[in-house]
Amino acid sequence: MLVRPLGLPVLLGLLLAACSEPPGASLFPLDQGRTWTYRLTSEWENNTSEREAVVLRNEGRDSALDSGRAWWRRSDSGIDYWLRADDTGVYRVASKSDLEEAPRPDPQPRYVLKAPIAVGTNWSASTTTYLLRRRNDFPPEIRHSHPSVPMVYTIVALNQQVETPAGRFDGCVKVQGEAKLKLFSDPVQGWRDMPLTTLEWYCPGVGLVRVERSEPANSTFLLGGVMKMELMSWE
Repeated sequence: MLVRPLGLPVLLGLLLAACSEPPGASLFPLDQGRTWTYRLTSEWENNTSEREAVVLRNEGRDSALDSGRAWWRRSDSGIDYWLRADDTGVYRVASKSDLEEAPRPDPQPRYVLKAPIAVGTNWSASTTTYLLRRRNDFPPEIRHSHPSVPMVYTIVALNQQVETPAGRFDGCVKVQGEAKLKLFSDPVQGWRDMPLTTLEWYCPGVGLVRVERSEPANSTFLLGGVMKMELMSWE
């Protein structure tokens, strides 16, 4: 098949568009009307599991923040996020649950992807446990009683190929996050640094397509597990 070369005006337009786009913007689209549906699967060390669907939707530019306009993203779980993108990357500036009256600003920008988009770029953001639980106490979830801890995120690979139920994606960026949470494991092991590990894949023009979270416990008092979130569909 004969492919005609791009005309000069078209080529210049594409180059200018690429230059004006903030780093990471194509890997985490913020424009209004985008929707992503994920399959979220959690599996614990006692052979129990849960599965649910998660839907994220971009609601457009919003002026609800005192600091100015930001891109508004909403999860069907009842959480709203406000994000911005500039030469430093893509970052969250506020969040809100349905139980809160107004958006809660982040003390400092919470990066989703930090520039430059290159292997070795790293940043820090707070995290909490999603899977670690107490076997016998109530409430079982550790996150209700322990503060957040810093997680260091690092871009570890570029040009990755990722398979999901929504299809195969090329040119993706792989991000790894690592943190430790000190917990009383049991009377034999005592206090231990519990590892929290996250792997995330972001793909051009689509965004986040896959997440893998690992929170092992290997304890008689605590229950750990793994979580996987995969893109089912997007538009």
